[in-house]
Amino acid sequence: MKRLISTRNLSHEDWLRYRKLGIGGSDAGAICGLNPYVTAMQVYQDKTSDDTDDIDNEAMRQGRDLEEYVAQRFIEATGKKVRKANAIFYKEDHPFMLANVDRLIVGEDAGLECKTASPYMIDKWKNGEIPMHYQIQCHHYMAVCDTQAWYIAVLIYGKEFKFHKIERDEEIIENLIQIEKDFWKRNVVPHILPDPDGSKTADAVIASYFKGTSSAPILLPSSFNGKLERRQALISSIDEMEREKRLIEQELKLYMGEAETAENGQYRVSWKPVDSIRVDGNKLKEERPEIFAKYQKTIHSRRFTINAAETISSR
Repeated sequence: MKRLISTRNLSHEDWLRYRKLGIGGSDAGAICGLNPYVTAMQVYQDKTSDDTDDIDNEAMRQGRDLEEYVAQRFIEATGKKVRKANAIFYKEDHPFMLANVDRLIVGEDAGLECKTASPYMIDKWKNGEIPMHYQIQCHHYMAVCDTQAWYIAVLIYGKEFKFHKIERDEEIIENLIQIEKDFWKRNVVPHILPDPDGSKTADAVIASYFKGTSSAPILLPSSFNGKLERRQALISSIDEMEREKRLIEQELKLYMGEAETAENGQYRVSWKPVDSIRVDGNKLKEERPEIFAKYQKTIHSRRFTINAAETISSR
């Protein structure tokens, strides 16, 4: 293992800066398109921006705070000893591959990744299953640290604790290195956005990169025509499915009448009254224009529309 920097006295901001120097274990699954929460575009934006603001939430905070507890449960369950690495490592022949591991196993060519999970995610861990992006994370660590195995331990809040051993798979590691190498050299280094993946996150990333506009039109290649026809067909299908969905809901509402709930062995349907408080913007603007003006906010965005050629020519 090659040590990039010790993390013993490293500030959190400096730690975030070092993370930008390469691809970490938590980035690997996203780059492979296997992380349901993070996309390759987000990883690209993180690595190419100067921003070191840390995105955090309560679940992430609890995960950090409970890391030591998960490690101790692993020790109790296995009898193994673990130690903190206190460093960011890199792979010598591919220095863009970084590893900031939770623990290393003493006396064994392996490491440990500590996780926490919501009880709602228990199905993702049943029957010995491990979420795929976590498997990729562990293989990334095996590649960087040149180990033969990696353990993953998970605390499912209020339900159970479990752990698994992931054996090194050379084929997975070989493919993973190539994917990360392509991403780093073809996207991050030359500052070229990766291909979109259809996620809402990709929408946000693209919008953040192209805020400025030019009123001069550009030529739309005919190669897009097939995609635009497919888009129109999808809109028609979505409209039909939305109507069918509403029809089913309307039939249920007619059956329920004034009942708030209906249930059987498989489903529970709820149709309960809900009170919502909203500001009447028009009335506020009319009666208290000074307050309306004080709290109004202009949001700049770009509206995306598509029209068929005949619609444009008829204008």
